[in-house]
Parts: sequence; structure tokens; C-alpha cells
Amino acid sequence: MTTPLRSDIAQALPSDVGGGRTARFATWLAVLPLAIFFLILPSLTARAAVNIQEVKSEKGITAWLVEDHTLPIVTLHFVFDGGTSHDPAGKEGLANLMTGLLSEGAGDYDSDTFQVKLDEAGAEMSFNAWHDGIYGSIRLLSKRQEAAFDLVGLAVNRPRFDQGPVGRIRAQLLSGIIANEREPHAIAELAWRRRLYGTHPYSRPPEGTKESLTRITPADLSAFHKAAFARDGLHVAVVGDIDAKALSARLDQLFGDLPQKQALAPVPDVTPKLGQWTLVAYALPQTSLQLAFPGIGRSDPEFYAAQLINDILGGSPFTSRLFQEVREKRGLAYGVSSSLEGYQHSNMLVVATSTRADRAAETLNLIRQVIKELVDTGPTAAELEASKKYLIGAYAIRNLGSSRAISATLVRMQLDKLGIDYIHRRPALIEQVTLDQVRAAAKKLLSAEPAVMGVGPRLAGSRDTE
Repeated sequence: MTTPLRSDIAQALPSDVGGGRTARFATWLAVLPLAIFFLILPSLTARAAVNIQEVKSEKGITAWLVEDHTLPIVTLHFVFDGGTSHDPAGKEGLANLMTGLLSEGAGDYDSDTFQVKLDEAGAEMSFNAWHDGIYGSIRLLSKRQEAAFDLVGLAVNRPRFDQGPVGRIRAQLLSGIIANEREPHAIAELAWRRRLYGTHPYSRPPEGTKESLTRITPADLSAFHKAAFARDGLHVAVVGDIDAKALSARLDQLFGDLPQKQALAPVPDVTPKLGQWTLVAYALPQTSLQLAFPGIGRSDPEFYAAQLINDILGGSPFTSRLFQEVREKRGLAYGVSSSLEGYQHSNMLVVATSTRADRAAETLNLIRQVIKELVDTGPTAAELEASKKYLIGAYAIRNLGSSRAISATLVRMQLDKLGIDYIHRRPALIEQVTLDQVRAAAKKLLSAEPAVMGVGPRLAGSRDTE
């Protein structure tokens, strides 16, 4: 369930693959003063003093730790494999509802008492369910950590799922679902995912439906918690005022009594169905456009070539081809971007923009033209060099700029199986990509007929509507 605290997780889980499209537009503004800086200066990442220790508790819980004793604060991110893709059919929204209840009473404390205790301990705790994982975030004062870790341990191990909080959080979720039934972009996103993924769990609304939420019982919540919260699916990262010995004990305090093995059914891989239109027709002044192309897995040897071609196409703020052609030269949109969007079982490259409704067809045709030219001729050597400098240099600002960002980055590295020394190896992995490899990646990813989604007045040439 999303709350102001839980939004920190989305903002603080940077990844080489890329995040949500809304977050990308915000990132453009955040990196504006730095974009040119990173194009002309050597890498800061290679010199970033991030000393990562691997800590293993007596009960076998492993975490990555970056000690930082400048402030009396400890930040912890953790992820359990699973997430909304494991919601049972007919009970969509189960994982999301469960995460909304983890701070609504645990152990011997009911919801009100638990919240008071958490405030007294001076701790922040948040949970969120995404497609492939259940994410937790903790921020606490190191001098009051005993009480804080006790409370978080209760939430992780012994959530109550009392009927009162279940009904209240369910009502909040239902209110959002009902509101989304009249929101064009929410309608479009659901239709888009159904077209792309068919009957795969990724096609289902992670927040659930009015019907599915009403079917979920406290017993369902307890069963899902028991199946998902287990040590073999756990990834942990910690940054702040705590040493390895103290963290080892805290890991067992938080996670040591959980079951060893998860009991989740496997989710199959899925290839998005491209070459189709999804148009949600509304009389809006602006039309939102998305184009989905084939993606690439994070472990694929060609990933860095794909990352560079994405950056040249639309991933880099203010210097990409799409930004220059769509916004700078023609003023068709405030922003336009592309991103590699990766899930555990599926991948896409997505181009997104919004433009005046009466110029939507023109904008879509221009995007297609820019992509075709990039496929036909490939990027220039100068574009590739600039993209390498930007991707290497901007990493420290995006991923290592705060304790929250560092801990989230370390969790992301674990999920992607990148290795504890990845931050130091990353610049060389990008530098070694050749121009021929990037041109090959452009052809591989961008030659296919994309899936197109539009939200706004009907587009000339569109073939399908919702």
C-alpha cells in the first residue's frame, strides 16, 4: 500500500534498468544543473568512497553494510522475493493489502498502541508491494535502536491483521480503486497491461479490484505473510551508525525466527505482445503516448550496450535525440523520455511523452522517425562517448547521494545479482562497450513494431480502442 513514507522506497530504489515513467520526468529536473557537468568531467563513481561489508548473523542472515558514523541514524532496506505477481487469482490486491497492515498492530500491541510505541522509539517504518517483491524500509536513531528493532521485528514476524484495521485499510484501497474507475490514465494503464501481458499476473492490477478485495480475509493475509516472509527470499542492506558486530545481532532480532524457505508458487516468464494499439479515448487537451519495444534482461551480456542506446535515444535529460527533436526543435512536448523497464519475468524499452491533442499524430510520427533513423544509421561516436560519461558520472549523484539512496542501491544490486564490488566495476563495464555493439543493440531493440498506447482524443491511424 502506498503512503508518503512508502513513496521513499520507489524514489530510493535506483536501478540501471530504470524506474517508473513519472519518476523519470522528476529526475530530469533534479539532474539539470549536473547534466553538462557530467558530460565533461571524469567519473566520480570510480572515486566514491563506499566501503561495503558483507555481514552474516549467527542464524545465517546476510546483509550488506556501509558504516557511516557522522550522524546517529541507521537506514535499512530489505526485500522479500514475491510481490503482487503472487496474488492468488480472484484475490488480487492481497500483497498490497498485507503491506498496508504490517504497521497496524503486531505482537501484543494493537494498531493504536503500536503506532504510539513507534513514535516513542523515534523510528520510521514503511512497507510496499511491487510486482516482484515486498519492500521494507526502516530509519531510526542509533541510540534508541533497541526499541525500534523490537517493534520492526514484531511487524515482520508477528503482524496481527485485526479485523478493524483490515476493514479500514481495505476501505482506503477501495476508495482509490473507485476513483481510478473515472481516471483516464489509470484506465489506460490497466488496458495497456492486459494487452501486453494477456493472462499473466503482470496484467492484473496490483491494488486489486472491488470484487477481489472484498474476498480477502485475515486468514488469507496470514497465509500470504507466512509464505512470503522467509529467509531464503530475503535481501538486506544497511547504512549508518552501526558496526558489523551490532548489525549481526540485529539481523537475527529482525529476521532470525522466520521460516527458512518461502512457499510461493513460481511465476512464468512472459514476452509482452507488441505491434498493437491501445487507445483510451477521452476529450482531453493533452494526449499521453507510450510506445513499448522489446527489452533486455539485466543479466544479458548486451545490457550495457542497450543501456547506452536507450540513453542516446531518450534516457539522458536534455541531450537525447528524442528531447532535441521533439521538444527543443519543434516544441511538441514539455518532456519525452525512454527507459529500460525490467521486471523479474519480463522486459521492455518504453518511450513516453504528452503533447497537445491536436499535435499527437505529428508527435507520434516524429518519435517513430527518430527511432528509425537511430536504427538505420546508429549513434555517432561522439554521442556514445557523451553517453558513457553521463551514465558513469551521474551514478554517484543518483544512487549514492544519501544513506537512503545507498541502502536502496545495495538492495537493488543484490536483486540484480551484480556482486558486492559492482560499484567499482561498473565504469569499466560501460567504457568497454563499442560503437558496433551499441548499433547492434539499436537494431535488436528498436526494429520491432511497437505496442502503442494513447490517452486522449482518437488518433488518426489508430486501429484499436478501449
